[in-house]
Amino acid sequence: GGAGAMERWTGRVALVTGASVGIGAAVARALVQHGMKVVGCARSVDKIEKLAAECQSAGYPGTLIPYKCDLSNEEEILSMFSAIKTLHQGVDVCINNAGLARPEPLLSGKTEGWRTMIDVNVMAVSICTREAYQSMKERNIDDGHIININSMNGHSVVPQSVVHFYSATKYAVTALTEGLRQELREAKTHIRATCISPGLVETGFAFKLHDNDPERAAATYESIRCLKAEDMANAVIYVLSAPPHVQIADIQMRPTEQIS
Repeated sequence: GGAGAMERWTGRVALVTGASVGIGAAVARALVQHGMKVVGCARSVDKIEKLAAECQSAGYPGTLIPYKCDLSNEEEILSMFSAIKTLHQGVDVCINNAGLARPEPLLSGKTEGWRTMIDVNVMAVSICTREAYQSMKERNIDDGHIININSMNGHSVVPQSVVHFYSATKYAVTALTEGLRQELREAKTHIRATCISPGLVETGFAFKLHDNDPERAAATYESIRCLKAEDMANAVIYVLSAPPHVQIADIQMRPTEQIS
């Protein structure tokens, strides 16, 4: 385990979705630190460009390549994969991190908010997974890895109406990750599938959820000592570092002080 086990990923290509902020940015940075070529995508790339410059001036051995992509649009996803193929051969590691919650309860929520969550949390994850697998397959890559950033909300439904639909999309991610593992077994490949399910991570996530109530968002993170984006990046490195015969299915992690 540890840093030595990351050596086989040196110079190889990772796609990280939602790389501009939070968990995605921390994961992208960690992979660049371990010498990977990281394509980081988001709708706005200025923050990824800033992160790329930071990585470069820190002298990290890898590189961060910012890419503008709206993950709710399949055509944009496909053209991103096509660009990655042209410029960097293909994707060896796919980290489906982009996700969001909208405060739309089941009894009164707006359809538009539900659809956005489905598009990003479920559809984009599925499209990126399919395209990453096809990229690996056509280059005979047998040791690739697909990692879905899930949530503890993908394992239990909390009595909080604003996250019920979000929770349904994360239950979908739980099923998709296990279904993927089974299909990879059927395909007789050694490509691995993992999801990582955190509880509260201190990012901008709650501020997007409670975008009309920043005080409520801040209170979410102030009530307990939360996980940090770096803790998630460490979990990704741990997953990628596991020896080839070890497939980590899910890492469920919560802040020590978290109740639910």
